[in-house]
Amino acid sequence: MFHLIAYQPEIPPNTGNMIRLCANSGATLHLVHPLGFELSESRVKRAGLDYHQMAHVIEHADLDSCLRSLEHPRLFALSTRGGHVYTHAKFLPGDAFLLGPETRGLPQAILDSLPPERCLRIPLMPDNRSLNLSNAAAIVLYEAWRQQGFAGSGQES
Repeated sequence: MFHLIAYQPEIPPNTGNMIRLCANSGATLHLVHPLGFELSESRVKRAGLDYHQMAHVIEHADLDSCLRSLEHPRLFALSTRGGHVYTHAKFLPGDAFLLGPETRGLPQAILDSLPPERCLRIPLMPDNRSLNLSNAAAIVLYEAWRQQGFAGSGQES
């Protein structure tokens, strides 16, 4: 129903956690190269536990090829520099959520290429830098799925 796009992820356990997140929410995980690790690394597998077989994970050479393969979905960027709180967005099936590398976030050029209302942030306490990448992904993905009544879960609201 949704697409989670990890742009040049650097930390294996975060990717493992996102694999598990996508397996449990029905989202597809898209990994945009270069990756800061080998997908076969034990740290990725340990964080993802046995969810690798239940998740749909696709690797892409670059962001453009990823977006083309998705036929240019409605794209939302998650960034501490986003101007709109994620809870104000109205999500639709097929939407894609883009997260940047853990140490530097999304390039400003990517953020500038999107409409301002598609650059989302998660509120934080003052002077804090950011949330863990996989935690941020979970917060926004579950909000999007909640807005769809948790469709497909067997526990629809």
